[in-house]
Amino acid sequence: MANPRVYTLVLPREGNRVLLGMKKRGFGTGYWNGFGGKVEPEEGIRQAAHRELREEAEVDVRTMEVVGEITFVFNDQPVPWRVHVFQGKDLIGEPNETEEMRPRWFHTADIPYDCMWPDDKHWYPLFLAGKRFRGKFRFDDTNQIVEHNLEELECIDQLD
Repeated sequence: MANPRVYTLVLPREGNRVLLGMKKRGFGTGYWNGFGGKVEPEEGIRQAAHRELREEAEVDVRTMEVVGEITFVFNDQPVPWRVHVFQGKDLIGEPNETEEMRPRWFHTADIPYDCMWPDDKHWYPLFLAGKRFRGKFRFDDTNQIVEHNLEELECIDQLD
């Protein structure tokens, strides 16, 4: 398997609410998702996570904690993706719609799994319960899971 591309995913939380964004263009259009994207060559993982959150929702967070790492393998993508999942707290600013995302707060009991990536229903419950995790998902035709594994971790190594 080729070396994976490195991505970030930030899920801001306030109490029993999670900020998600409706993807308006590009890969994942039409899905509710966290905020994130590719880590650029000149930046660290955490730096990229903050940048993506600012670009996609026009907000930032004071606290960002790594909670998971997920590898995605798509049969229609040449390289796997390694996604570093962060929980963000203490939001700075008010979320605003951008060209790429339409942000909206969801109560943790009302996560719209039917309008999200199919893997989310497997690992979001761990995230919402405050657990740390590592997983791998294999997809056919971009959105059909053909294989996955997911493990809960005691702790996860800090990034950059």
